[in-house]
Amino acid sequence: MTQHTVKAYGDELNQLTAEVARMGGLAEAQVADAVESVARRDVALARAVVERDARLDGLHREIEKKAIRLIALRAPVASDLRKTLASMKLATDLERTGDLAKNIAKRALILAEGEPMQPLTRSIERMGKLVSTRLRDVLDAYAAAEVERAISVWNTDDEVDEHYNALFRELLTYMMGDPRTIGACTHLLFMAKNLERIGDHATNIAETIHYEITGLEFTGERPRWTPDPAEPASPETTSA
Repeated sequence: MTQHTVKAYGDELNQLTAEVARMGGLAEAQVADAVESVARRDVALARAVVERDARLDGLHREIEKKAIRLIALRAPVASDLRKTLASMKLATDLERTGDLAKNIAKRALILAEGEPMQPLTRSIERMGKLVSTRLRDVLDAYAAAEVERAISVWNTDDEVDEHYNALFRELLTYMMGDPRTIGACTHLLFMAKNLERIGDHATNIAETIHYEITGLEFTGERPRWTPDPAEPASPETTSA
């Protein structure tokens, strides 16, 4: 990191990075625990995820306040300004990631009241592990300031889309075969969509890291999963 004549200024920039990294660790844990609560039908863990969301909201507000204060008092330029702006963008993506994890946990509480649906919850677990890995990798890229690592996460966005579409078809099959499963399958479908959106936030984070380090907007076209024409499409892959 560039050394600053005013040590306090450098400390403030370092503190912003540290707090974003801390918030990232909490968001990562929220996603992992939300998925685990579904897989294990763990009511206590699901409730803990819901309750912990307030910590992420608080960190989001603190990071934004500190970034705005730094801009107002220090008037950062070049890489310092990018680091400051990136901290706010990353905090927003992480706060929304936490909200999505909380939504998964809330639905886990509802599912725990019904009959187990292990084949489907295992599918949610597999997708959740994939998304958690992408989130962890992109946050590690942020901590290490490794733009290549961030872009490698960006390039795997279609894997999450493919998991979501496969799970959509699996859930549709269950609902058509046994209408009694429609309620539970609907909750699982929303969980899968929340995981897909968390994957999108990981992709957003990768783009922000690229901007912070290079000073350039990432202009690549996001990889998209292409469905097999012979397979039924989910609402996201069907044109209006």
